[in-house]
Amino acid sequence: MRLMNILALETATDPGSVALWRSGAVVVRSCQDGCSNSETLLPLAQTVLREAGLGFADLDGIAFGAGPGSFTGLRVACGVAQGLAVARDLPLLGVGTLAAMALASGGERVLVALDARMGEIYIGFFEQGEQQGEIGVYSPASVPLPQSGGWLACGNGLAAYPLLRERWSPFVDVWQPELMPSAEAVVRLAAPHLERGEGIDAADAVPLYVRDKVAKTVAERLAEGGKA
Repeated sequence: MRLMNILALETATDPGSVALWRSGAVVVRSCQDGCSNSETLLPLAQTVLREAGLGFADLDGIAFGAGPGSFTGLRVACGVAQGLAVARDLPLLGVGTLAAMALASGGERVLVALDARMGEIYIGFFEQGEQQGEIGVYSPASVPLPQSGGWLACGNGLAAYPLLRERWSPFVDVWQPELMPSAEAVVRLAAPHLERGEGIDAADAVPLYVRDKVAKTVAERLAEGGKA
């Protein structure tokens, strides 16, 4: 791996966070609790860089948590990342928020459950770091069940919806309801890709709005005379 400085931004939930990758060493800081991520994210990024003796001109790449998560939060991280990447002609990479949570959990077979509000949960299944199937948004009663046991389950959806934990109990050995999205895991996932030159153009960066995708599918079903 070549020496690189990579900045990561994660605002899928409150408070957001910023992480700096310096050739394998990672420093992470959280936005001020009680303040909006839009107000605190960029100043925090400046502080993290300054503490490391760096400026934005010293960066080799930018990463951001692409979602799913708060619609407003996802736009903040994506917008700030795009602005920094365009201004300095840097490669950019969006990282799935649930994939980053799976990495942070330390598990090999991971069920990620992030509270989507409105009585729903963002769900992702991961084995050996690889996403299994698509990320989806579900009510607690409709969440898919694993086909076997030995899983680790993480994310605040477990605490927000007791029914989810009840339904997954036969399949889960380890519970981490306190685990939340963090820029540290985002930058650890992004770094190998950016080091291989796999970043994208800033203009192509978009958040992952899972709920929008599901709503569109329901509308299509209704238009075809089916049921929501």
